[in-house]
Amino acid sequence: MQAFPSPATNDVGPDTIGLDIGGTKTHGIRLHGGIVNAETVAGSANVQNVPVQTARECLAEVFAALGTDGVGRVIAGSGGVDTAQDEAALRALIAEHVPGAVVEVIHDTRLILAAGQASEGIAVIAGTGSVAWGINGSGRQARSGGWGYLLGDEGSGYWIGREAARHTLRRSNLELAPDSLSLALLKACGVEDPDALIGLFHGATDRRYWAGKAGLVFQAALEGNQPASDIVNESAEHLAGLILDVAGLLRIGGPVVIGGGLGMHQRLLQELLRSRLSAAGLTDIRFLATDPVFGVAYLLGAGNVR
Repeated sequence: MQAFPSPATNDVGPDTIGLDIGGTKTHGIRLHGGIVNAETVAGSANVQNVPVQTARECLAEVFAALGTDGVGRVIAGSGGVDTAQDEAALRALIAEHVPGAVVEVIHDTRLILAAGQASEGIAVIAGTGSVAWGINGSGRQARSGGWGYLLGDEGSGYWIGREAARHTLRRSNLELAPDSLSLALLKACGVEDPDALIGLFHGATDRRYWAGKAGLVFQAALEGNQPASDIVNESAEHLAGLILDVAGLLRIGGPVVIGGGLGMHQRLLQELLRSRLSAAGLTDIRFLATDPVFGVAYLLGAGNVR
């Protein structure tokens, strides 16, 4: 967590709080005059992933850390805000903590694009889940994916973790000894028998648990495990497909701004995506080097969130 200076004393209007409400955490910043002066992280406040009361408590933790005195605006990016009702519900949860402030709720892909210093283009989340969203110069928007793990999220961290479990179970069914990928997964899950993965998967674990196993698939791929390489390649195909869907609908060639844990940190996935997208004519590919919540500063400078 970075240390920030105290706000300047000149009058630049009320402060703004920016929130990035993801599947595993809520990342908050406070801006004074467009400059970040405080930052905090709490658990997920995404009501698609946690109970409403848990979301309320996480938001309370964030606002307590950032402070609410002098805050006139909150810009919150979140997954799962697909309807006006979704937006209104989240807005009401946030407003409990900052009465009197203007609360604006946007899809978290908007933060991705803004963090990439772009006002138009295609934003991609490749993390626990997956989605692509874009906006062109005329203001037309389009989206592909982002339906949640029961309907989609192909190519995501959850999808990769699930495919590793499926691979391990398939080898067991065929009476084949566990390969390096299977052994790594069994060790990470704390079990010895592949069949134990079935109960674990359908038990108390959630999609974040299995998304957390994606890293071992990338490691196995780098070490030459062919099934792991196949999973990673298929993940890249799915993600590229989302991007190309949006590019075709909006008739734009980028920029493509890619965030999420996988998109920001897995170099092998980055190389595969760059290759596939370049072959399709999309060459301005930007992998975020900073967290999406800092895109709020860009949105404020652009003068219009919506």
